[in-house]
Amino acid sequence: MKKIISLFFLFFIYTQSFSQELLATVQVNSQQVGGSNQQAFKALEKSLRDFINNTSWTGKKLQNFEKIKCGFSVVIGERDGNRFKGSIVVQAMRPVYNTTYDSPLINLQDQRFGFEYIENESLIFNERQFSGKNLTDVVSFYIYLILGLDADSFQSMGGSQWYAKAQQIAQNSQNRNYEGWNTINEPRSRSILINEVMNPNWNQLRSTIYTYHRAGMDNLFNQDQTAGKKVIFDALMQLKMYENTFQQAFFFNLFMDTKSDEIFNIFNSGNNGGLILNDLKQTMIILSPKNIDNKWNKWKV
Repeated sequence: MKKIISLFFLFFIYTQSFSQELLATVQVNSQQVGGSNQQAFKALEKSLRDFINNTSWTGKKLQNFEKIKCGFSVVIGERDGNRFKGSIVVQAMRPVYNTTYDSPLINLQDQRFGFEYIENESLIFNERQFSGKNLTDVVSFYIYLILGLDADSFQSMGGSQWYAKAQQIAQNSQNRNYEGWNTINEPRSRSILINEVMNPNWNQLRSTIYTYHRAGMDNLFNQDQTAGKKVIFDALMQLKMYENTFQQAFFFNLFMDTKSDEIFNIFNSGNNGGLILNDLKQTMIILSPKNIDNKWNKWKV
């Protein structure tokens, strides 16, 4: 009997240790409402950290080195009892093969983050219906977006099933009296973002995400970087097809905002294997004009 109990205990430990998919850091900043009960914010931080890291989001069993590194930073701007308003910054990274370098997948600030939270309450998420409090809905939406982006970076169009879950959350959250979900009069809303991700018009961007990372970044740190750089160069040049449509596209601009530093650094070494860097420079000037002076014009072409 003791042996059976021991075996069950070991099985439980094993499944618990390998059932989560994220290694998330969580920070809650409450300085703007400093007069409030700070213990509630510490409890919120712990509740979110446990919710994100201890939930099995995909049903896959992963070891720590396979988990996605990500971060959620919440800034509380207003508090009225158990109702809070503020912003949330979402970041995630992808490891690059055979290196210690992590490539950014998403770096997004959502300024319309309102929710209800009671100190020490259990955070429960049901993907089939809106929670009523918006906290787990927003966080879960971004988790599935991260899972989708990560999967897209390892397999062409590999993130579709996780994007579909994020889209379902967005649909459940429509017209629930919380900002950030509407497709009308709310530019850069969560619903607009996921609808663009799922729109076939942006399949080339998703394809670029895969090629850029899997055939480009994962081969960039070989002794000869020429092949990896050429793949990244060609993948980015494919985005020129969006030069007349990208201006109002949340998904496209999120990609450029997240990757612009990395793209600049990759081709700033001066050793670009004969690539015509001026072609990429002109494309980046079109697709990411806000970085003309601080990045693209600094390339030596």
